[in-house]
Amino acid sequence: MRQGIGILCATIISAGCASAPPAAAPVAAAPAAQLTRHYEAIPLDGFEDAIHHWRNRYGDKYAKYEPTQIIGIAENVLLYQRDVGGWIENQDATRILSASEMDGIRKEKGNPKASFDNRNVYSQIEYLFAVYDQTGNTRYRDAAMKGFNYTLGMQHKQCGGWPHTVPGSETYHPYITMADEVTSGILRMLRKMENGSAPFTSVSAADRARAKAARERGDACILKLQIVQNGQPTGWAGQYDPQTLQPAQGRTFELPSIISWESVEVVRYLMSIPSPSPEVVRAIDGAMSWFDRVKLTGVKIETVPIDPPVKYTWHTATTDRRLVADPKAPPLWARFYDLKDSSVVLANRDGTRAATYADVHHERRTGYNWYGTWPTPLIETEYPAWKKRMGR
Repeated sequence: MRQGIGILCATIISAGCASAPPAAAPVAAAPAAQLTRHYEAIPLDGFEDAIHHWRNRYGDKYAKYEPTQIIGIAENVLLYQRDVGGWIENQDATRILSASEMDGIRKEKGNPKASFDNRNVYSQIEYLFAVYDQTGNTRYRDAAMKGFNYTLGMQHKQCGGWPHTVPGSETYHPYITMADEVTSGILRMLRKMENGSAPFTSVSAADRARAKAARERGDACILKLQIVQNGQPTGWAGQYDPQTLQPAQGRTFELPSIISWESVEVVRYLMSIPSPSPEVVRAIDGAMSWFDRVKLTGVKIETVPIDPPVKYTWHTATTDRRLVADPKAPPLWARFYDLKDSSVVLANRDGTRAATYADVHHERRTGYNWYGTWPTPLIETEYPAWKKRMGR
């Protein structure tokens, strides 16, 4: 176990690792009769992205546990947990697995690869603590704490964010990642844990202190990484080089840029801080002003059907999308903005920047959300409510 953690640490530039706990004696899985027993449902919100990705690729025509069948889901979460403490991304924990599927998953438990992408790892930790609260079965709490130790071990030393995937198979995997709520999602969980909020009421004082220390480093990292243009704070990039702390490229079509969708989630996290410092307040206000400056008006995304459908590797396109004029359209935001001048950034899988939306290949137009209304809830309700709470 300790050797596996050490190997993982070596794969991350400037990352530190917490010491691994001694290996616990194996405990028998829950009896089959308990898997379908009904309890109070635990929200599956944290797994929503993973489930969506699984079903987008494999369909949804398979047997599933109900949200009230928390033992069945929790046993799947334990089964998918790797020996190092983390989980691979994009699995549907509600699937009722066959014996052969379970055997295949068990054979992969020694694989050190795990990922925080798509709201992974911290969602499993929180779910397992919630199951422990209802059942009192320490297997779930122990597995959650193993995931917690793994999470703290993967926090970067130089700036307290988290990587996408470890060990990395893509150039962007070791980068400090804001995309898909990797860093902000972990920090939100750690804040609950340090406060002993449900479902973390059983966490010891010592582990709550560890969560607080990691959270403080992460908060400082978020403030440090906010992109500044002409002296004004704006949003955040999707990922950053952990040594230079400069915005870095994600996938080939995700050029270094300010990313509006992920910036919304970072702001949302910062607004959840009960007593924000002046630096946090400035970061929030700066991002909100930037959202207002870069909004697009008088245009909308139009979706039109196509026939026959076009099958691509990750999706089958039954439509096409166009950016068209509409003076009555509500504000729209691009997903990516230029680091220097906040112009819209579009790209293709070959890494070339596209001049217009029409120049983006059909596969990327239909398989990726280049435009959206992500900041709208912040602007219309959440930010005004936050300012009122702050007495401003």
